[in-house]
Amino acid sequence: MTAFPSLNDRKKARRLVVVLGDQLDRNAAPIVEIDKDRDVVLMMEVEEESTHVPSHKQRTALFLSAMRHFAVELAESGARVDYVTLDDPRNSHAFTTEIERAVRTHKPESIHCTHPGEWRVLGMVESWRDRFGVPVEVHEDGHFFTTLDAFGSWASGRKSLTLEYFYRDQRKKHGVLMQPDGKTPVGDVWNFDKDNREAFKRTPRPPEPYAPRPDEITNEVLDLVESRLPKNPGELGSFRWPVTPDEARRALDDFIEHRLARFGPYEDAMWTEQPFLYHSLLSSSGNLKLLDPREAVRRAVGAYEAGAAPLNSVEGFVRQWLGWREFIRGVYWTQGPGYPNRNGLGHRGRLPELYWTADTDMACMRDCVSQVLEHGYAHHIPRLMVMGNLALIARVDPREVGDWYLGMFVDAVDWASCPNTIGMSQHADHGVVGTKPYAASGKYIARMSNYCEHCRYDVKQRTGVDACPFNSLYWDFLIHHEDRFKPNNRMAMILKNVKRMNEFQRVELTSSAKNARERLGVIG
Repeated sequence: MTAFPSLNDRKKARRLVVVLGDQLDRNAAPIVEIDKDRDVVLMMEVEEESTHVPSHKQRTALFLSAMRHFAVELAESGARVDYVTLDDPRNSHAFTTEIERAVRTHKPESIHCTHPGEWRVLGMVESWRDRFGVPVEVHEDGHFFTTLDAFGSWASGRKSLTLEYFYRDQRKKHGVLMQPDGKTPVGDVWNFDKDNREAFKRTPRPPEPYAPRPDEITNEVLDLVESRLPKNPGELGSFRWPVTPDEARRALDDFIEHRLARFGPYEDAMWTEQPFLYHSLLSSSGNLKLLDPREAVRRAVGAYEAGAAPLNSVEGFVRQWLGWREFIRGVYWTQGPGYPNRNGLGHRGRLPELYWTADTDMACMRDCVSQVLEHGYAHHIPRLMVMGNLALIARVDPREVGDWYLGMFVDAVDWASCPNTIGMSQHADHGVVGTKPYAASGKYIARMSNYCEHCRYDVKQRTGVDACPFNSLYWDFLIHHEDRFKPNNRMAMILKNVKRMNEFQRVELTSSAKNARERLGVIG
C-alpha cells in the first residue's frame, strides 16, 4: 500500500493550497509560492467527481493515479500535503465539505487555488469565502499560452469568434512557424488542411505508441476504481496513460520520433480496430497539466527545422495546441455558466443505449464506441464525424451528448469537452464555435475509413431496410432545419439539393429517418 503523507498535527497553516485533479503543474503559482513550513497542500479524491456524470473507469483511474504521484512528489520535496483518498472512511466525497474539514483542522489564514477548468467548480470555489469566513485567492492558470483576460480582449467587439483569425494572431504573438519579418507564415500558408485529409488505401501499419507500464501506485488505483466504482462505464485492462511529467515527456518524444511525420496527411483518417494511428495521444497529459504546451509546440517545430517532419504535419499539430486548444478554452469562459445547457437546434431525443454498449449493427459506430469503452479514447474524427454526427442528425438532446463526452474520454475536462461537444459537434451554441453544423451522410465515413466495407448496411442507399442509417438521418436533419439554415451562406449549396426534392422523396426520407430514430431509441 502506497504511503501517503498524513497531517495529524494541528499546527495553524498560513495558506491552504487546494490542488484539483486537472491542476498537476509544478509551475503553477500557488505551488511555486508554497512555504514548506507554514503552508498545507490539500488534495482530494471525491466520488462526486466520478459520478456527477458517469465517468469512464480509465478516466477516473488516470486522474487518481496522476494526483497520487503528484502528491508523493510534493511530499518528498518537503511540502506539507494533506491527501484525502477515495477510500478514507472520513471522506465526505464532496469538494466543499472536504474543504470545510481541512479548514477546521489547519485553520488557514487564506485559501489559494489555480483557476478551475469548470464553471461548476468555480462556483464552489467562490462560495468558500462566505461559507468559511476565510479569504480565497484564485490564481491565473499559467499553463496556457493565453490568459482569460487576453482572450476576452481579443474576442471583445467581434461579430463572431473565428479560430483562423485567433490562430494567426497566436502564431505572430509567439513567433511560431513565422518568417523573419514576423508577419508571414513559414511556407507562405497559414494552415495545410487541404493537404491533411488523406484516407488509407490499404491497412496502415503505424508504430505502436509509447505506453508506460503501471507502477505500484497506478495498480493500486486500478484495483480501487474497480472495487469502488464497479458500475462506472468502460474497461480498465488496457490502461496506458502517462501519470507523471516524465512519462508525458516520453510520450511526446515517442510521437515526435515515430509518428509526427505522418500525422498530418492522415489526421482525419479512420481504420477498423486501429484507434491510435499516427495521433499523439497527448491530450490527457496536457489537460491534467503533466505536459507543458510550450514544450509540445517547441519540440514539433524543432522536428520541422531539423528536417525530421514535414511542414503540413507540424503545422497541424501546432494548430491543435497553439490554436484550437487555446481558442476553445477562451470560448468556454466567455460564454458563461449556462453554456453547457444551450440547445440552439431544439433537439430533445434520448442518447441511444449503444453509446454505452457498442451493441449495434452499424460497423462505424460499433468500432468507434468499442474504442471508447476499451481505451477511453478516440481521435477527433470518430468523435466529431461518427459518434457526434449520429447524435446530431438523430436529434439527441445536446446536454445528454455533452455529459457522455465529458465522462467517457480520459482527456475530458469541461473547458475542453463542452465547447467541442455543445458547440462544434452538436451546433447547439447558435454558431459560436462553428458557422455550420458538422453533419454528414455515410458518404463521408466511406471516404475517410474502411468501416463501410464491413457493414451490413449499404452506404449508397438513402432509404430502405438495407440503407445506411446515416443517409436518411442526414437528409431528414436538413429537411427538418431547412428554414433555420437558409440564412447560412455556407449551407446554400447543400440546401439546393433539399429544395430540388419532390414531396414523395421528402416523405420517404423523413419516414425512413423516423424509423431509424425509433430503432436507436432516440424516440419511442
